[in-house]
Amino acid sequence: MKRPLVSLIEGDGIGPEITTATLRALEAAGATLDWERVDAGMGAVDKHKDPLPQATIDSLKKTQLALKGPLATPSGGGYRSVNVTLRQQFDMYANVRPVRTIPGVPSRYTGVDLVIVRENTEDLYAGVEHYVDARRSAAESIAIITKFGSERCIVYAFEYARRHGRKKITLVHKANILKMSNGLFLDTGKEVAQRYPEIQFDDMIVDATAMKLVIAPERFDMIVTMNLFGDILSDLTAGLVGGLGVAPAANIGDGGCAMFEAVHGTAPDIAGKGIANPTGLMLSAAMLLDHVDQRDAAARLRKGIIAALANAETRTGDLGGKTNTAGYTDAVIRLMND
Repeated sequence: MKRPLVSLIEGDGIGPEITTATLRALEAAGATLDWERVDAGMGAVDKHKDPLPQATIDSLKKTQLALKGPLATPSGGGYRSVNVTLRQQFDMYANVRPVRTIPGVPSRYTGVDLVIVRENTEDLYAGVEHYVDARRSAAESIAIITKFGSERCIVYAFEYARRHGRKKITLVHKANILKMSNGLFLDTGKEVAQRYPEIQFDDMIVDATAMKLVIAPERFDMIVTMNLFGDILSDLTAGLVGGLGVAPAANIGDGGCAMFEAVHGTAPDIAGKGIANPTGLMLSAAMLLDHVDQRDAAARLRKGIIAALANAETRTGDLGGKTNTAGYTDAVIRLMND
């Protein structure tokens, strides 16, 4: 079997540390992958004077597969989000965020098991914005929602539900106020749902969704929504199971390109201290293994992660544990074969 070549973006801050840990765990799990290291984010600005060098773009064009650590994005001014740019440039239109309670990880909730599919290329993240006047005292951002973009994302969600045995999809919107843009997404969802009669379908206004997620998250199975709402709700749901440090993510496109990433921040305050939690990136790497049909290795990796998180002696400090990055990784590797 041909070994997949993967573009590897270590990322900024704690990125190199959690990437090193993840590569160790992948090798121990029996993954057969080759890596092409490329740069992006603040580190690429320092090295190449460009947050997204052409060499990185060329690498993804060639490999059509990436594993990416966290990237720093300046607020307000500075360069545009590299994450958003990559998703749009390679038309990775579906962002997939599974969220599940993990035994041992501190949380107020139990029994959470849901998946958010977020449209990844349109909405307010399309980047259509400008200042209204020369003094920059007012600005305008335009949300772009198309039937094409809505339909392919919603179809992906239903196909995902069918493949993974999910029973219900809730489409989240604000069509009571944003009647045209959000109304188009909602109407498209209702049309698509008719093609999948075996899957339950309902819709919910985004503010009500946020409230119900923190009251009774177990009522949700899958959520499909637009870019901005999906960004917010996927972080909210990660908070239900312990935070972004244990949240994996995938970006999927019809053209074959797929990027798996840590969705948490770069944590510059702890960078280089050897205490970062690599769980989010490890779980994203397990999704990558599923994507390239190395499911046995993915299962071994997840087994080791779940077993290591179950014990305070082998969890990292951010999750109330007593070990560091290397100690946690050692435990994942040891426990995946127990």
